[in-house]
Amino acid sequence: MMFAAILVCGTTVVMTACKRNNPSEDNPVQQVQTTELVRTSQSWDGVELPDYFQGRPELVAVKYVFPAGKKLGWHHHPVMNYGILVQGELTIIGQDGKEKVVHEGEAVVEMVNTIHHGENRGTKPVILYMFYLSQKGLPLAVPHDEIPLEE
Repeated sequence: MMFAAILVCGTTVVMTACKRNNPSEDNPVQQVQTTELVRTSQSWDGVELPDYFQGRPELVAVKYVFPAGKKLGWHHHPVMNYGILVQGELTIIGQDGKEKVVHEGEAVVEMVNTIHHGENRGTKPVILYMFYLSQKGLPLAVPHDEIPLEE
């Protein structure tokens, strides 16, 4: 009888200890969560993205920090790129005047071979992570300094 009591108590202690050592049961938020931010074959202005290049790809990741009030000059991207805005609010303006405001936490697929520029019209710095699908020797952006920015 004593052996049965010890066995029951020991089993209860082990099961309780095991249950408490499993944090996923106590806190389900610790599970891996995935959220698809964007899946598209078009840039933000609705234009179809070009086909992939032939040959070996070169993937490039860049962190941009735009101070409040900063305007980036006119440019175009010869390669596909997309990114995640992690802080602030960025306004992208196409040469045709079309605008896209990207908010904190949003993904953006940039224009390819279309002249545009970006502005931080907010009061805090914009932090933007961009990912480029390029090839060795290709520029990520081509500046168009001949086009003046409006002040």
